[in-house]
Amino acid sequence: MIVVAGEALIDLVPQGRGALAGLKPALGGGPYNTAVALGRLGSPTAFCSRTSRDAFGEALLDGLREAGVDVSAVQRGAEPTTLAVATIDIDGSAAYSFYVDGTADRLFAAPAELPAGTRAVSFGTCSLVLEPGATAYEELLRAAAAQGVFTALDPNIRAGLIPDADAYRARFKSWLPSVSLLKLSEEDALWLGGTPSEWLAAGPSAVVVTHGGDGLTVFTRGGAVLPVPGEQVDVVDTIGAGDTVNAALLHGLARLDALSPQALDALGTEDWTRLLRFAARAAAITCSRAGAQPPYTSELGEL
Repeated sequence: MIVVAGEALIDLVPQGRGALAGLKPALGGGPYNTAVALGRLGSPTAFCSRTSRDAFGEALLDGLREAGVDVSAVQRGAEPTTLAVATIDIDGSAAYSFYVDGTADRLFAAPAELPAGTRAVSFGTCSLVLEPGATAYEELLRAAAAQGVFTALDPNIRAGLIPDADAYRARFKSWLPSVSLLKLSEEDALWLGGTPSEWLAAGPSAVVVTHGGDGLTVFTRGGAVLPVPGEQVDVVDTIGAGDTVNAALLHGLARLDALSPQALDALGTEDWTRLLRFAARAAAITCSRAGAQPPYTSELGEL
């Protein structure tokens, strides 16, 4: 079982140009998209979050169930669902404005235990910023690592939600001893101000940096630096692309029986190349269609 911990929200995606273009609601949130992508790839997956009892909250849970994701660890609340209003650039890149005050996912409480059979837990995005839930997710991250569970982190920086950048950067560094795999975009890396070698020295066994359409690179604790080019595709938008990479990496590591720091250290060039190419292919399919619509195994094939 791979557990994905973090927010589920509604993306309001513009259907045209201009500030007053019509908005179409879509299921979203970085962790949510990761969980759906894992489910579509066929990995046993559970979602650990807190969602509203409103119509959007019900739709989010339905989307997880349709992907085969276990929702028994999802907490519920009467508060409204978080909204993220997307703006799509001419190249398909997405930026967001968030409506988060008093929403359900912010009140997440760390569970007493993880679902039975948990092999890995994935964290990231808004859930690690917005209090009081951020502290609860941080507690879960540290507890999972202390129990020897494989942990993955994608900070997926949303700068507009971070009131104190220096405090967040310090907090990010404090998570690294509890992280097995760190995945982040080159934009995130620039904003955080560190380097893969610095992050590896702090704890993770591997760091994967994505470069948009140019592919992705893995940096390992053993000193390997392995880039893989992106897959060429006509981009509709990039919503969910990084989340699809997260899912593809975790799915592939599970298939390689490498969901442990020791096994990650033992992966060679051939395994990493296969894994990164699989992730690049999955992300390209997501970018080829509107919204966060990650691929199914039938579209990708096995690793």
